[in-house]
Amino acid sequence: MLWTVIHIIDITLWVVIAASVVYVVFFAIISLFYDKEDRVATHASALSNKQSKFLVLYPAYNEDRVIVNAVEHFLMQDYPSDLYTVAVISDHMKEETNAKLAAYPITLLQPQFEKSSKAKAMQYAINNVSGDFDHVVVLDADNVVRPEFLSQLNVLCSIYEAIQCHRCAKNANNDVAVLDGASEEINNTIFRKAHNRLGLSSALIGSGMCFSYDLFRKNVFALTTAGEDREMEALLLRQEVFIKYAPDIHVFDEKVSNQDNFQRQRMRWMTAQVQSLLSLLPLMPEAFLHGKINLIDKTIQQALIPRSILIVLLGLMSVLMTIVVPEWCLKWWVLLALLGLALFIAIPAQLRFRSFAKVLAIPGLVLRMLKNLLHIDHKNTDFIHTTHEA
Repeated sequence: MLWTVIHIIDITLWVVIAASVVYVVFFAIISLFYDKEDRVATHASALSNKQSKFLVLYPAYNEDRVIVNAVEHFLMQDYPSDLYTVAVISDHMKEETNAKLAAYPITLLQPQFEKSSKAKAMQYAINNVSGDFDHVVVLDADNVVRPEFLSQLNVLCSIYEAIQCHRCAKNANNDVAVLDGASEEINNTIFRKAHNRLGLSSALIGSGMCFSYDLFRKNVFALTTAGEDREMEALLLRQEVFIKYAPDIHVFDEKVSNQDNFQRQRMRWMTAQVQSLLSLLPLMPEAFLHGKINLIDKTIQQALIPRSILIVLLGLMSVLMTIVVPEWCLKWWVLLALLGLALFIAIPAQLRFRSFAKVLAIPGLVLRMLKNLLHIDHKNTDFIHTTHEA
């Protein structure tokens, strides 16, 4: 009787974990396919001579260390300066930082929020920056872009209302930063590139995003949580707006460099994932009824087990079953091998060796993520700030 119960638990746990693994494996394989139609469309749009007018938003909460450098780099754009406006929403930043920013040809906003959030900062900017804009770009305070950034975006803007650029690491100074950067690239492959390959919308990240101005203004005031990117994505999918992933338009993002910052960052992400899942579940009957595949897929994404937890769980279960009940272990080793293969495919070739060499750092990071599970409050809307290293 006892072994029957254990066997049922073993099978149940394997099925639950296998669902997340199969999702990752499927889209990793899809990412290998060549997207000919997308390249043709991009080439056709390049023939257009229209130049859009951009509003570039930098929500900056306590970002004194990185914001000035980010703005300096952005102002090196090869795009006509009269066709873009940079707006920094300075929230709880030092007077000396604001003085430096005020010296640049930008719009400096200094709101006084009782409770700060990125959503509030973007809403404030839309209410206070006037102009006849075609598109809105959202960047984080640590994001650095190349001079051709807006010129590249302008090409795609003639086709797509919502674009997610290729956010990638600008630092790899220790194990945590390397793994954080690798995780970002895996997300780019699985949730962005592969999804576009199937005609599905890309996931949003939170920065390196571009929207038509009217679309952004229509939806930004509906954002209420710290997971504003997931909220925005769900809103767009409900309106059946396609989100394009632009793998060749890079946004360089500073990766977390210590385990405390990693834990804070993942706490924010995990809370946002739970909130997003709970908000999407009631929409599923309507989504199935009207065939809203993107919305269904997004809900499934929110229910997936985080990959780093998957790796540790599968490793532990494979070893445990090999020791306790060898007859049951094969299915666990197969699942672990499939996950490893999918991650190998999803990580860009130039990062594979460095990323897999840091695998021993994963258990410690997973322990911190599991600790977060005890503190997730799906009703919490407070902004959890991730600090940058000095």
